[in-house]
Amino acid sequence: MFPFRLKISSRNVNFFLYRRISKNPNFNNKESHFIMPKNRQHLKEAQRQWMKNKEKSTKYVPGKVALQVLGTGAKGAPKCLYIFSDQTRYLFNCGEGTQRLAHELKLKLSKLEHIFITNPVWQNIGGLPGISLTMQDVGVPVVNIHGPSGIQEMFDAAKKFVVLKNLKISVKESRSMDYFEDNVLKVQYIELRRDRHDDSKITNEKTSTSSQVGEDILYKRERRSRSISSSIMDENSNSSSGKSSSRRRRRKSRRNKFRSLSLDSSSSSTSDKYKNLEGKTKDMGTVMCYICRLQAKPGALSLEKCVTLGVPPGPLLGKLKAGQEVVLENGKVIKPEEVCDPDDPGPVFIVVDCPSEDFLPSLVNNEELKKYQRLAESDDDACLTVIHFTSKEIMEDSRYESWMESFLPSAKHVIINETNTCMGSAAVHRVQYKLNIVHPEIFPLLGDNGTQLEELEGQSELKNGVNKFYNRIQANTLTGIQLRPRKGLYKSEEVKLKPKEYIEETLSVDGVPTALQDLNAKLQTAVKKVFPTDYPRILFLGTGSCIPNKTRNTSGILLEIGNNQNILIDCGEGTYGQIVRFYGRSKSDEVLANINAIYVSHIHADHHIGIIGILQGRKAALKSLNREHKPVKLFAPVQLYPWLTFYDRYLEDIQSEYKYISNSELLHTGHQLDRENYDELIKSLNLQDINTCLVRHCPNAFGVSFVLDNGFKLTYSGDTMPCEELVLLGSESDLLIHEATMEDDLEHEAKMKMHSTTTEAIMVGKRMKAKYILLTHFSQRYSKLPIFNENFAENVGIAFDNMKVRIDDLPLLPHFNPVLKTMFVEHYDEMELKAVKRHLRQEKQNELLDDKRKIRKTQ
Repeated sequence: MFPFRLKISSRNVNFFLYRRISKNPNFNNKESHFIMPKNRQHLKEAQRQWMKNKEKSTKYVPGKVALQVLGTGAKGAPKCLYIFSDQTRYLFNCGEGTQRLAHELKLKLSKLEHIFITNPVWQNIGGLPGISLTMQDVGVPVVNIHGPSGIQEMFDAAKKFVVLKNLKISVKESRSMDYFEDNVLKVQYIELRRDRHDDSKITNEKTSTSSQVGEDILYKRERRSRSISSSIMDENSNSSSGKSSSRRRRRKSRRNKFRSLSLDSSSSSTSDKYKNLEGKTKDMGTVMCYICRLQAKPGALSLEKCVTLGVPPGPLLGKLKAGQEVVLENGKVIKPEEVCDPDDPGPVFIVVDCPSEDFLPSLVNNEELKKYQRLAESDDDACLTVIHFTSKEIMEDSRYESWMESFLPSAKHVIINETNTCMGSAAVHRVQYKLNIVHPEIFPLLGDNGTQLEELEGQSELKNGVNKFYNRIQANTLTGIQLRPRKGLYKSEEVKLKPKEYIEETLSVDGVPTALQDLNAKLQTAVKKVFPTDYPRILFLGTGSCIPNKTRNTSGILLEIGNNQNILIDCGEGTYGQIVRFYGRSKSDEVLANINAIYVSHIHADHHIGIIGILQGRKAALKSLNREHKPVKLFAPVQLYPWLTFYDRYLEDIQSEYKYISNSELLHTGHQLDRENYDELIKSLNLQDINTCLVRHCPNAFGVSFVLDNGFKLTYSGDTMPCEELVLLGSESDLLIHEATMEDDLEHEAKMKMHSTTTEAIMVGKRMKAKYILLTHFSQRYSKLPIFNENFAENVGIAFDNMKVRIDDLPLLPHFNPVLKTMFVEHYDEMELKAVKRHLRQEKQNELLDDKRKIRKTQ
């Protein structure tokens, strides 16, 4: 029978068909080929439809245009402004976490065509890789990115983990007096240049010296471990042909493996590729501001005026609407202005970013910007709104204050920087309020209190701080300005939290109160004090795969191994924001400062793209707490090193924030680190041991085990199919955290993508004799719950974002499953229904194949 329950009565599925499937002899046949790999041919059709819509929309000027704040720039939140019209969408800056907010707020990325960057720093560009992958998936054929030098090179450096085969990135490096124009906007580029008081600041001291030394060391160590890695990776294939293919790939990789590792400036090809960045981005500094004007919109044709003047129905109306004079049969000339409303010339808004006082002279003395201030030649040129991405420190500078006052008093100033508090997501809080009912300690309410509560509506200005200037607006997510028709500021769509509604909604679900009572009874008799230790404590920051959604972020686990010792295990996009959201703005500094090591399992973007944000957040936290600066130990595949080296050399300083250690140096089959360095390493981390192994996913994907000073052993799989090496690595673990991307029904798809099903993950834990198993890294189709089966035993739990587990909590987790299924019953039933429909399709395909075979035999 089905490995899951089915509520036939609530779904229009014929019970007869259900029985046919359950009796099918191939139903549980692991060798059957029911599941086909995901067909991505839909992209071609989506792109064709995109081009068709684009061609149609460019024929007229839209009647509705507004801007909304997406990312407020609050601590842990991206900086991002969203412009939408009837036809298309635009972004100004795209910080880390933008795609998750866009997904939650249902902003149509399929209509996004242009992204404007003010300054190529992580808080402005950290979301570009993720949002590009999402846009590719929804069928956008091309995205145009405008901004300073460095954007194209960033995509080039990230191409190993940001694979854009179906999306063209078109980068236009902006210069003063250049402009972009379409049927919605005309955007003039204003380049701000750093005012250097000391020529000695202009240096290129950060050449290949320190970076290349590190690269050479990694190169040599990697060569020593190559033979070990090759023998272990034979496990990546289950057939002789697969092994042969794997050997061919390895032979090829041995020739090419290290050619791309280094961005060595002594290499002519690499030097030529990036030499245009030297002295332009990080060292010299260029920043873009944008003067944006909506295209003029002709006044609407008034049919009432046409009738009054005797204009008959027909083609004459079209000519008048197009701005042409017409002559009536009686010889009377009708001019367009007689029958049309006044034209809308299009308001002006300006996007400004002044990152340091060095840029202030260039900003305040800019003659182009002055044309839209008090000295504007006409009312139509006076700026309606100014968007400030400028930091608090610079906005408080008297020169910046004076420049702001040079605009008309009617101009609205929208502030997007660290002075804001709203992090943008209500969905994260919503699910946490629900889970908090299940267990308030394992699912504590989030420490982020910067988002407005609905019952405090009207007090948002107090929460965000009262500004002494009435026309300055501290932004919340979805704070908006209506540009056409001109209606000005609107705050009705701002994100608000509704705790009372979330709790009532949960308790009103049929069966939840009873399930909660049963759970409480079980928890009172559950085993306590399984382990005589307070540590580790495990906080799940991201439990989803591939891309973030509003419920599950991409991979990230915070491992607390002592009072002042934290290890971050994987670091997907938005991990920094998750820490701030869980602990709150002040306490998060302590947590970040205590991160002593970061472990990255492999170089897929959903496991490491958040590293730069974490490094920068940790640096700021150490400074805020007045602590000694120490680099974090970064365990990662050596293939990640060139990306970080590129970013440090050409965009922002990060290399001093970490000490790189290749995962391959810690293989359990033979460490490459010498004993002295290894002993020093584990002592500094309060560990007894740390070991890695190669697992069955992409090349250079690793699993890891940590043994704490108290003897507790934790093993983490990273992404992998069932793997013998991982079983050996994690033998006798106290806790296994294993990916469970797919339900059992999708075993073939899991193999195609080199992931594990839930049962496969559980069986790995049983084989390594792990005391407890926690499943994570669920496909985003399981946004709330995975599909349960009979293998979910008394030692198996499932992970949620913002779930914090102590060792004593591990025996409790399996008891949560019944109440969770009841709480999220609608989602769970939907997943089951999809499984039923999938089996019906598969059975029909099998029947067709059988019929074809029979016909061939008769022929």
